[in-house]
Amino acid sequence: MKQDPVITTNALTIGYLLKGGRRKVVHEGLDLQLRAGEVTCLLGLNGAGKSTLLRTLCGFQPALQGEIYLSGKALDSYSRASFAMTLGVVLTEKTNAGGLTVYELVSLGRHPYTGFWGRLRDTDRQIIEDSMEAVGIAHKASQFVSELSDGERQKAMIAKVLAQQCPVILLDEPTAFLDVTSRIETMALLHRLAVEQQKSILLSTHDLDLAIQMADCLWLLAKDKPMVAGSPEDLILQGAFTSFFDRGMIHFDSLTGKLNLVQKNQPVLVRGESNLVYWLGNALKRNGFDPMENGHADIEITAQTSSRMLLHQVGREPHTFTSVASLMRFFLFSVERRMLLTGRKVLPSDQPKVSIRKPKRYLCFAWS
Repeated sequence: MKQDPVITTNALTIGYLLKGGRRKVVHEGLDLQLRAGEVTCLLGLNGAGKSTLLRTLCGFQPALQGEIYLSGKALDSYSRASFAMTLGVVLTEKTNAGGLTVYELVSLGRHPYTGFWGRLRDTDRQIIEDSMEAVGIAHKASQFVSELSDGERQKAMIAKVLAQQCPVILLDEPTAFLDVTSRIETMALLHRLAVEQQKSILLSTHDLDLAIQMADCLWLLAKDKPMVAGSPEDLILQGAFTSFFDRGMIHFDSLTGKLNLVQKNQPVLVRGESNLVYWLGNALKRNGFDPMENGHADIEITAQTSSRMLLHQVGREPHTFTSVASLMRFFLFSVERRMLLTGRKVLPSDQPKVSIRKPKRYLCFAWS
């Protein structure tokens, strides 16, 4: 049974106040819910309003219209101290706390509880240590923040928010500066914290693959479109990703959860073990061909093992290859060059020859 939402918005309008009392509306009519124990990912193209929405939800800029409720109370009714005990924020910008140790940085999360002098009690120190331990950064406690990698620095910032002991955490593109491994580790960490500590975590990201894998709920944001919210699986099955991300030659593949480049080129039939078929298809798509697992095509690839792949072409003897790279090199050389300017497929025996005549004033190309 789901708990009551920690953040709720009613008819929220976000945007900016301009000079002369004018307003720039980014989105309006937003009715949102953020629940405890879940990671929610905010997805959208550049300029969709992701950062504007996050800044509005955490009170950094005013809403143009509508209400925001945090734990059942209006957002603007919170004092600074009570707000800091309820909601924590990690922004995109890299921290400039290089002169602090990791312990000192994380201890700043206890500021709402330590009063004016900021004196740490034993309970505060225990919470700081527990927070560093929770994100796997305790062994770096005495190191300066400037000595950390980007992934370690991000963990330290998350530990600081955990030390605030706030039930809601908002993060603006927390994986923006991280390598592939660190991005996965950070997303897995946030999901674990949401489940184990019943945090409500909302983050913006451009990483579609990780959002689909790790998020419990997605908010899809786009210009001039109503926001769509739901579980990744429901949104994919409902076709929401197609309407939000399909653009020109870019197409969302509902079977793989990836954005692909649509290329209407020669079909290639690929047979074999599913893993081999998938990665052969990946290589073919990258080079502009259309892999298919059923049907009929003039070109077929039979993948027996990763080191034994057979290429069959109509009118030619089969060839055997020991790697995808060697198969693709031969494939591109022998197949791509069998197309006329009209796009018609031709067999090797049909391949036209080119001869060059040299008249007095110009060159003429003639088919022989």
